[in-house]
Amino acid sequence: MSTTLQKYLPERAVEPCFELIKTHGVHLKIVNHRVTRHGDYRRMPGGMHMITVNASLNKYRFLITLVHEIAHLVAFERHGRLIKPHGEEWKRTFQHLMVPFIRPEVFPNQLLPIIASHFKNPKASSSTDARLSIALKAFDVEERLNSYVYELPYGSVFRLYNGKLFRKGDKKVKRYECVELATGRMYLFQPNAEVELVN
Repeated sequence: MSTTLQKYLPERAVEPCFELIKTHGVHLKIVNHRVTRHGDYRRMPGGMHMITVNASLNKYRFLITLVHEIAHLVAFERHGRLIKPHGEEWKRTFQHLMVPFIRPEVFPNQLLPIIASHFKNPKASSSTDARLSIALKAFDVEERLNSYVYELPYGSVFRLYNGKLFRKGDKKVKRYECVELATGRMYLFQPNAEVELVN
């Protein structure tokens, strides 16, 4: 397991993550890319703890995702299954588990202040923190072919991964109002949503 983790994690995070996995009896499964999630945690019928993480993530996002999912397991074990999945108990657990990793030996200097800021009040997904998501994207191995919604000109048409077409509208607080062309329905998009510019 430790050798496998070396392919997916920053070097100085491998042993501490391996210890977390062993301590909490995690069955880690590294899976193909999923558009809708970076990872997930499930308690299996036999009591086994299954965590899946996308193989396509860069090593810094992989680390954050793995610890995010382990935090679900630990929070449920400590506080019971009735807590909110991303409630206060999970946030405190996630913060506590991440503290040993928020160091220059693990994360590059340009990421550290952004990560420290994010973990003052961690979100349900690192993707909903636009600043962190964009900073992490800079370390992706694959060349980015799509655009972020915030980069598109007002009124431009873009396509989602599922083929649906939208027109970009005004920014409302943190997100952009965009109208789906086929239905006329209005949707709010995070600034860091990746889309394909059509025109």
